[in-house]
Amino acid sequence: MDQRQELHDFLVSRRARVTPQQAGLPAGTSARRVPGLRRSELAVLANVSVEYLTKLERGNATGVSDAVLDAVAQALQLDPAETAHLFALARGARTASGSRRRPTPQRIRPGVQQLLDAMHGVPAFVQNGRLDVLAANSLAKALYSHLYANDPDGTPNGARFVFLDERSVELYPDWDKAATDTVAALRAEAGRNPTDRRLNELLGQLAHNDRFSALWASHNVRWHTSGTKRFHHPVVGELTLAWEGLELGGDPGQALITFTAEPGSASAEALGFLASWASSGMTSTPHAPAESEHNR
Repeated sequence: MDQRQELHDFLVSRRARVTPQQAGLPAGTSARRVPGLRRSELAVLANVSVEYLTKLERGNATGVSDAVLDAVAQALQLDPAETAHLFALARGARTASGSRRRPTPQRIRPGVQQLLDAMHGVPAFVQNGRLDVLAANSLAKALYSHLYANDPDGTPNGARFVFLDERSVELYPDWDKAATDTVAALRAEAGRNPTDRRLNELLGQLAHNDRFSALWASHNVRWHTSGTKRFHHPVVGELTLAWEGLELGGDPGQALITFTAEPGSASAEALGFLASWASSGMTSTPHAPAESEHNR
């Protein structure tokens, strides 16, 4: 990816979404030819010259200080994830060489795998910034059975599953949210590691999907560290699970993802059935009690 172009596109897209009223400026009476803030208005808010801001929006970040980037971020009302992305794009634009870095193999330490395997009753896996699933316990593999069933290059990838496997629409009742969150996570990773060859190959694969391309063009970036996800599992049916994402301090770029159900809920019961299925080698369907609340 051309980091200078990425910097340009991100700044223009963020400027377009902030109205003068949101920025505390008078709306004026003349017709506006651009959505959001004019470049001159943003320059005033960030306390920089229009010429300086024009240079930055053209993707030239040479000599641009962190203080200026921070002022622009505040003027554009960027959240922490977007601000970090702006800094990453500026850093990439200063050092852009056009070369792609050969990916360094990411390995799971034995202690991390032991931790995953010890988390009975909790689906858990480790993923990297590209959303490759590097390791998982048996319950996570059961929860994401379709993801593991047929991955073309041997490493399950959450983004490929969402956009290139039609079964993802069945697994995720809130598929649009899953798609939006996936693209926002990949955007953040592309800013951090623009020369990652494997990431660029993945983005090339996903670009053939119209929905992915439309979401990618929005330039939205978010950090996803916790939330709630709904599943429609082919074996146990509906589950609503809380998830947490924890960065592994000893393994940069890797995060531990865990799912839990509210105690006593129908989802907790379904998760128990799923654990039974996983322990049987995922070859038979677990049997629920005939009059369980889950089946009423």
